[in-house]
Amino acid sequence: MIRYSDEAIIEGLKLRSDDMIKYVYRELYPVIKNLVVSNSGADEDAEDVFQDALVIVYKKGKDEELVLRSSFKTFFYSVCRNLWLQRLGKLKDIRHTFVEIEEPVTLPESITKEMHMVENEKIKIYQKHFLSLGDDCQKVLRLFLRKISLREIAEIMGYKTEKYAKTRKYECKEELKNRILNDPNYLNLIADD
Repeated sequence: MIRYSDEAIIEGLKLRSDDMIKYVYRELYPVIKNLVVSNSGADEDAEDVFQDALVIVYKKGKDEELVLRSSFKTFFYSVCRNLWLQRLGKLKDIRHTFVEIEEPVTLPESITKEMHMVENEKIKIYQKHFLSLGDDCQKVLRLFLRKISLREIAEIMGYKTEKYAKTRKYECKEELKNRILNDPNYLNLIADD
């Protein structure tokens, strides 16, 4: 199996090389997935964190701001770890106040300005599309975020079965995800054009 130097990885990511992105994914995703899943996350969270970290590395590399003081693997892991810790902190806040956050969340100084801007924009886009969902979907997703069981969600929402509550949660989550993924502002944010 081919092994790339840290410089080659950064150069490949700067050029958006599919081969290099696949290589980084193959080499590092299992470690990042383990980090997230073993710290209260799900597979989907790990994928989001991994993608966000790739965007950050791409932008930093493109702007020539990326200077490694450790191996690429260590650097990438720390970016993902910071993103996940940041998200965990926000999830606690969101579970209590959810979309009542008016101001962007202030990040620790150790996290770059680029990460700050990207995360704040994502929160705004998420909130906009969450609020555009029907009341039923908003309520189901709020309950789900509060870790309410599907059985209890079914009772609260007046659904006949737990299975329907699960289906409804999935449908609402997919609708929200599709609205976000089709938002031109989100696409600009991740494309960095």
